[in-house]
Amino acid sequence: MKPEEGVNQLSAQLVMTEDLFLRVADAELVRLRAAIEVEMRKRNIALTVGQMGEQLAIDYFNRTPGHPNLMPAPAGTTNVDALSRKGERYSIKTICNSKKTGTVYPDPDDKEKQLFEYLLVVKMNRDWTLDTIYEFDWKMFVANRKWDKRMSAWYVGASKKTLASAKRYDIR
Repeated sequence: MKPEEGVNQLSAQLVMTEDLFLRVADAELVRLRAAIEVEMRKRNIALTVGQMGEQLAIDYFNRTPGHPNLMPAPAGTTNVDALSRKGERYSIKTICNSKKTGTVYPDPDDKEKQLFEYLLVVKMNRDWTLDTIYEFDWKMFVANRKWDKRMSAWYVGASKKTLASAKRYDIR
């Protein structure tokens, strides 16, 4: 049986009853997850929390009047995930179950060099839906950043106090 057929059969079974989901063997769930990831890659759908957060933020900004239109930065661009039409650089970090953002790596020659104009902290719900976006300009990022010794990079904590200092976009 082809993996796609197995996914179709298993997903049809899962739709039939929630009880069946509880009886599906662990190995079958692992195979289903692998098949889903293969299909998501084919369709170029975000696989990670970070990728999903970036896409949600860009989509939100682009569909919300009064916000700059954003486009994804070229792959591999350090610390920059999106660009506005005005050339403003946006770093996008996603939090779902974590207490801090991902890391922002300093310039190797000048640790205080401005790396972006805005940091967007995307807060996602456990089901990966968009909850809130917090926007820090560079000065606010510098005032709130913390140093991660292990990663040799900056991060922003997800405490209420820190997030309260940012511009907040509530998603409804």
